[in-house]
Amino acid sequence: MHLSRFRGWIVLAADVLLIFTCNFFLFLPALLRSDIQLLNLVLHIGFLTLCVLVFQLSFKTYESLWRYAESREYLVLLMGMSCGYGLYAVANLALGASLIWIVQALTGTALALLAMLFIRFLYRMYRFRVTGRSGEGRSQAAIIGAGTAAVALLSELQSNPLGRYAPCCLVDDAPDKIGKMIHGVPIKGPIDDLLTILPNTPVTEIILAIPTLTPQRRSEILNLCAHTNCRLHILSDPLMQLEKGRGSLAANVREVQIEDLLGREAVKLDDSRVRSFVQGKTVMVTGGAGSIGAELCRQIAGCQPRRLVVVDIAENAVYDLQNDLLHRHGDGLKLAVEIASVRELEKMDQLFRKYRPELVFHAAAHKHVPLMEQCPEEAVKNNVFGTYNTALSAKRYGAEKFVLISTDKAVNPTNIMGTTKYLCEQVLQGLREGSRTEFAAVRFGNVLGSSGSVIPLFKKQIAYGGPVTITDRRIIRYFMTIPEAVQLVLEAGSFARSGEVYVLDMGRPVHILELAENLIRLSGYTPYVDIRIEEVGLRPGEKLYEELLTQSADLRRTEHEKIFVEERAPVAPTELDRWLESLSDAVDSGSRERIFQELHRLVPTFREPDEVNEAAIRAVEQGAAVQLEELAAVRR
Repeated sequence: MHLSRFRGWIVLAADVLLIFTCNFFLFLPALLRSDIQLLNLVLHIGFLTLCVLVFQLSFKTYESLWRYAESREYLVLLMGMSCGYGLYAVANLALGASLIWIVQALTGTALALLAMLFIRFLYRMYRFRVTGRSGEGRSQAAIIGAGTAAVALLSELQSNPLGRYAPCCLVDDAPDKIGKMIHGVPIKGPIDDLLTILPNTPVTEIILAIPTLTPQRRSEILNLCAHTNCRLHILSDPLMQLEKGRGSLAANVREVQIEDLLGREAVKLDDSRVRSFVQGKTVMVTGGAGSIGAELCRQIAGCQPRRLVVVDIAENAVYDLQNDLLHRHGDGLKLAVEIASVRELEKMDQLFRKYRPELVFHAAAHKHVPLMEQCPEEAVKNNVFGTYNTALSAKRYGAEKFVLISTDKAVNPTNIMGTTKYLCEQVLQGLREGSRTEFAAVRFGNVLGSSGSVIPLFKKQIAYGGPVTITDRRIIRYFMTIPEAVQLVLEAGSFARSGEVYVLDMGRPVHILELAENLIRLSGYTPYVDIRIEEVGLRPGEKLYEELLTQSADLRRTEHEKIFVEERAPVAPTELDRWLESLSDAVDSGSRERIFQELHRLVPTFREPDEVNEAAIRAVEQGAAVQLEELAAVRR
């Protein structure tokens, strides 16, 4: 039978032997001089041992795993010994025993306590050296931070012999900590000297464990770490993890995401406004299984709707979302899931008749630019006619608001996807007349981590060992995280009045080349050395520079500083019917050339990407030349 089952009894027996041995040898000279009798000595030591054991057992000292012991376990051991000795002394005084017994027993108890502590320390050292806690086979890690969260993570990593990380050092900015040690691990610093500190260590992994950092400082530290050739990780907020019921800190050490490098505060919203907008209403989300649609569903579910109706044609993705929502909210969420295509007017009519949604968020669309260039008829059917079918049903059954998820690519479009999304916005303008439903569109740019975005592609390419492919090193894009984009969509929806197009401020632009380089560094590799970056040329329909949506003179700011609104002129219903019919005829013809011609006719701002890119390059070159001339003039 395995000895581990009797570990507590073995430790108890060892403690009894220590107490008896220490006290016996202290009284041995008196016993040899015949000043005391052997029977009395045995009875006194036995009574002292019994008193100590009563308290140690009541304090559950022998139920602790001493290889994980911290200050609390040693304090409990000390308290048990002190209380046991105290009981022994009080009993002897009450019985009128000689003070010699009490004084000698105090010394014997103290010696026994020291022996117990010594043996326990030896056991911990044995576990550290022999069972693998020395770090063999594990990645040597530097923990950035030496505060409460970092120390808690350090203790957890040290106590787990089978864990992934072996702590090598801590790095902190506090002058009073630099040069000291915590649990035997040295503290180095400051953090800004990371590039000179780590080359002298075996560190291959870095964990950022300072949850209180400002976004700007976090971005600075992560950019610094990205040049160390170490793999980077970040400790999620410990308080947030405790609220989610995740007690292990090590389990919440995640890979650094590119959004951690944005270096700005997350967008702040009026949660009470969004909650009152959604609470108690039946809300339908089309395309609910997509990146934006799924996050819309998650955030709407947290606002206590009367019912959430999720509509999508992708049954596997919907199934995963359904499980996620039920796991989070259980019976507190009245959820309906419908497998349906927005292309089918009759089906959408049935769903609206059945659920009578008050709020509709239309996220269903084909959004992949190059694929839609190859399949324009699918973009027209799914985007334009799918929007028409859903919006018409919303109007017919009296929905309060219909919010279209649009895109920055609808502005002066150069591709089929952007052109069809522009027409989706026009569909709403054509359905406004005589409608109780308020139609609005929300337009924003690229979303970090969404399906089809460059981030998942880059991560896969890095996992394969490269190369990472970019279309053109000059490309810049505006990015926002999925939760931020969805929060702004919900708040814009609460503002919405019929016919408005809401534009989200996406912040500062990001160079795709820098994005690729940072992702490679964040993965612990060196760009162009470990992982190549290859330029493969612009894809069909792709722009070099997306236009900054908030530069338009037609925009006005809303109550939220990140949300702007553009008033749009209505489209006459007869005109809407006419161009929808002509577009339908073009699709039915099976001629992609005719579809392109029809889209160019309906959207005068639809231009060829080569024309737009050449103009953008000339503008950039002229701007650079002007800057050089101005600089030369200043020098003269």
